[in-house]
Amino acid sequence: MLLQNLTVEAYAAGGKSIARLEGKVVFIEGAVPGDIVDVRLTKSKKDWAEGKAIRFAQYSSDRVVPFCKHFGVCGGCKWQMLPYDKQLQYKQQEVADQMKRIGKITLPEMPPAIGSGATTSYRNKLEFTFSSKKYYTQEEIDSMPMHEDGPRGLPSIPALGFHVPGSFDKVIDIQECHLQASLNNDIRNKVREYALTHGITFYNIREHNGLLRNLMIRLCTIGDTMVNLVFGEYDKEVVEGIMEFIKNQFPQISSLYYTINKKMNDSLHDQQPILFHGNGYAVEQLGNLKFKVGPKSFFQTNTKQAEVLYNVAKQFASLKGHETLYDLYCGTGSIGIFLSDQVKKVIGVEMIEEAINDAKGNAALNGISNTSFFVGDVAEVCTDDFFQAHGRPDVIITDPPRVGMHEKLVKQILFMQAPIVVYVSCNPSTQARDLQLLSEKYEVTAIQTVDMFPHTHHIENVVQLKLRHS
Repeated sequence: MLLQNLTVEAYAAGGKSIARLEGKVVFIEGAVPGDIVDVRLTKSKKDWAEGKAIRFAQYSSDRVVPFCKHFGVCGGCKWQMLPYDKQLQYKQQEVADQMKRIGKITLPEMPPAIGSGATTSYRNKLEFTFSSKKYYTQEEIDSMPMHEDGPRGLPSIPALGFHVPGSFDKVIDIQECHLQASLNNDIRNKVREYALTHGITFYNIREHNGLLRNLMIRLCTIGDTMVNLVFGEYDKEVVEGIMEFIKNQFPQISSLYYTINKKMNDSLHDQQPILFHGNGYAVEQLGNLKFKVGPKSFFQTNTKQAEVLYNVAKQFASLKGHETLYDLYCGTGSIGIFLSDQVKKVIGVEMIEEAINDAKGNAALNGISNTSFFVGDVAEVCTDDFFQAHGRPDVIITDPPRVGMHEKLVKQILFMQAPIVVYVSCNPSTQARDLQLLSEKYEVTAIQTVDMFPHTHHIENVVQLKLRHS
């Protein structure tokens, strides 16, 4: 179904915008407030519909020209057509809307969202996918010559790039990506060229065969470079040949890994990367602190803006120097270590054992002795016996994944009754849900949105909660 000449009125969550037609709300992908568009619907219900803008009768005055040639197909930077100040405005608006609609909480005054100093080349890590069949845009299809007997099947050209949004088996062949420094383009394009020249097969996700599967590139701000090339099968001669090529072609790579992943999915948490050349880790820096990062380690992908985020968390923690700080979902310990010079001691808890090992190593690397890190489910680790051994928290910092905190952890935080809780979130909707549960004993006393991912709809938000006095 096609709706014509809709005037886009406002921004909605998830990077979509809103128009209205005869009382029905229409959520539109690819449009911004002020556009007048034709929309092809993908869903239509009684009170709402979803669709994609396919023709623009009039562009919004707020639009700017996207800087990437892959814009509109690649889903990585969907907001390139918006000026950066507008991106920040809409992100701030989404946080406020989610807090009021889902959290049903009274918010303190919200300062403006803190923007990223760099809006391109800001990521320290990117992951690319090999595919035996390149995804063709409609423009590419239309430009192909017709044959006397009609159109023929599209040629199966291998691709190395990003998935088409919402598709597990369609990969866009990316020649240039602006999310990371230009070395990422050099490495990716040389690897593709070598593979095509030497006839190395690219992975077919539907049939689960092919050699080259994924490519991870990490470029640290202080110079270290880590590459992990993932294979779907093992062929000793092919693996050693391409790895030797990468080592010789890019001597600046300080950690060169490969991984053999024969599973049905791309997750590497249960796989063992093999060091081919160089150091077993890369070193990244936050403020004056250094962190060892392995091929499977989680680390904030916008290093410079992570410093901004952690300084907001430090401000909200209101530290005086005598506190016991609990860092929940501590990962590799970056937040707790960043705040360690402001507290008596840090207790970090995380379910992933490898992350805890990294956290302990990072504390040692920086000569920090007032941190302790524990493996396990927070709600099960933080018992009365644990408090007796390590002290009850004066401040809790929680930084959960996108799904937010498990309800039993929320109950545990209510039980711990720390005077201050700082909640760092990458998903304001699940954060708002958790804050509504925490409102049984806590009130939101400060809030700050921090943009970690320019040109995307992703949002980082920090909230300070203080225990109510009965």
